[in-house]
Amino acid sequence: MAAIVELGAAQPGDKTMIDALQPAVRTFKDRLSAGDALPEALDAATAAAEAGMRATVPMQARKGRASYLGERSIGHQDPGATSAVLIIRALDRTVRGQG
Repeated sequence: MAAIVELGAAQPGDKTMIDALQPAVRTFKDRLSAGDALPEALDAATAAAEAGMRATVPMQARKGRASYLGERSIGHQDPGATSAVLIIRALDRTVRGQG
């Protein structure tokens, strides 16, 4: 996670994949620490990522290509956050033997 933040120089709220990844990673770690099994921890992480993804809709992009749109980026879901959720969902399906 830290390497992605460093590479993109993005922080939560910049309307990037970080807005989906950070809550997913935090939730995943917390749930595993609490004793959840891997599939349940991934379920919770996926839900957190999806919430982070949806939270990008009202934001104005401050990093990446979408930042060039300025205020026009408001009202649209961030593609990076969306792709991060798709990857996490694929990981969840693979862990469950469905992928």
